[in-house]
Amino acid sequence: METSRRLLLISNSTLHGSGYLDHAEGEVRSTLGSALRVFFVPHAMRDRDGYAARTRKRFAAMGFGLVSAHEAHASIAGADAVFVGGGNTFRLLDSLHRTGLIPAIRAAVERGMPYIGSSAGSIVACPTLKTTKDMPIIQPPSFEAIGLVPFQISPHYLDPDPASTHMGETQEERILQYHEENGLRVVGLREGSMLAVKGSTVTLKGVAAARLFERGRQPMEHPPGARLDHLID
Repeated sequence: METSRRLLLISNSTLHGSGYLDHAEGEVRSTLGSALRVFFVPHAMRDRDGYAARTRKRFAAMGFGLVSAHEAHASIAGADAVFVGGGNTFRLLDSLHRTGLIPAIRAAVERGMPYIGSSAGSIVACPTLKTTKDMPIIQPPSFEAIGLVPFQISPHYLDPDPASTHMGETQEERILQYHEENGLRVVGLREGSMLAVKGSTVTLKGVAAARLFERGRQPMEHPPGARLDHLID
């Protein structure tokens, strides 16, 4: 997988002031390349028909066909790429386990199939869902996810607002709590940021910096364009 994988892991599918996937279109096109048909996984949302219709229209505007995993006779075997959309990560991972899509997607990516994830779809590309902020509205059989990369992602990362009177935990504090029990690196992807993984290279794309958390170290800021190859060393 290390030499053939092509992944695009997006923090958010819609950026303020733009439409669905508009801010990521260039990177989506670059990742998909000559792909003709995208296998879409809408399982993070309850309304899978509506989600698939919206996504099919958007990908058609970019020149790509799309088949949704929940549709009759849909198969990843007949696709050139996979896109896992956002929504509730617990619901998504539960469905991935129950439909057998985890080994199917993992094997396809190992063969070189491009993988694009957005929000929850980016989290399930990681080893587990432990860095999601979603409510556990359903209990998956396991927290184990697809494991296409050896680090965790925390999408929609928000910095503390110094003017806020909210006394709850910040996202940074929650990630530090994760590291009290777990050792994997965590990339806090702010809105508008994404990671492009090609073989053994990792590049931060988009318009926002990312915050990298490593157990026992101070968090580090990385600007757009930064190479983060050490994440998959």
